Amino acid sequence: MSASERGAASDAGASGAATGRAAHKVAAEMDGLRAFACAILVCGGSGTRFGNPGGKQLVDIAGRPMMSWSIGAFARSELVGHIVVVCPSDKRDEMRRRAVEPFAFQTPITFADAGATRQDSTRAGLEAVPAGFSCVAVHDGARPLITVEAIDRAIRALAEDEALDGVVCGQPAIDTLKRTDADGIILDTPPRTEFWTVQTPQVFRTERLRRACTAADATGFVGTDDASLVERAGGRVRCIASPRDNLKVTVPEDLGLVDALMRVRLRNEGSAVGVPPTT
Repeated sequence: MSASERGAASDAGASGAATGRAAHKVAAEMDGLRAFACAILVCGGSGTRFGNPGGKQLVDIAGRPMMSWSIGAFARSELVGHIVVVCPSDKRDEMRRRAVEPFAFQTPITFADAGATRQDSTRAGLEAVPAGFSCVAVHDGARPLITVEAIDRAIRALAEDEALDGVVCGQPAIDTLKRTDADGIILDTPPRTEFWTVQTPQVFRTERLRRACTAADATGFVGTDDASLVERAGGRVRCIASPRDNLKVTVPEDLGLVDALMRVRLRNEGSAVGVPPTT
């Protein structure tokens, strides 16, 4: 058994002391699968909304390429045994050189070519997942503030409930929501207790997500996130709370806030946040 395998089994075993038979089952699954999850980091955006033709994944956040922070979080999770980075084929060498090679990531990292849409990119990432991983965690490379704790909580939530097909990180809605017509005229005010704002990672049983992607292709359905494909295919997906600062960099104005939050985290937590450079 490799060091990562021993770490995963030990981590799940420690939880077993607190959560009993459910966590014991997680430990057994992880040990038998060598690692429970493969991460799929989707880094294929064109940067249109961000206003940068070269994309946003390599912009600087607290002194490092943005996508390297997301890679680092998944690399530090003992429940993740492999990382697939999905990116444009013409960016692969640059991303590898700037966001992977300078850092001492211990988890194996491979690349897959991004598709024309986010849904196509997820499918490409799925096709690149090595055999033996029964769970995939799909994450936006433009969410650099994701934490190991949030990743592990989502993976464990799926592993501990056989009735679930997926788990989505997010938060219960706190703003009042209005439903309007095409002219912006308010039709009604639904109770916000029924709504969540969702993020990534979104964690799924690998074969369930594959079948959902196939079904979406067959019907021409295009979802707004990966969970919507599984939901439409009849899957059972649960929302779980994750930190509200797991923000996505979408427009240039987001950069200042995300950079500041990362620098505060670095001051408070130090080396626990990131993987040090290899040199």
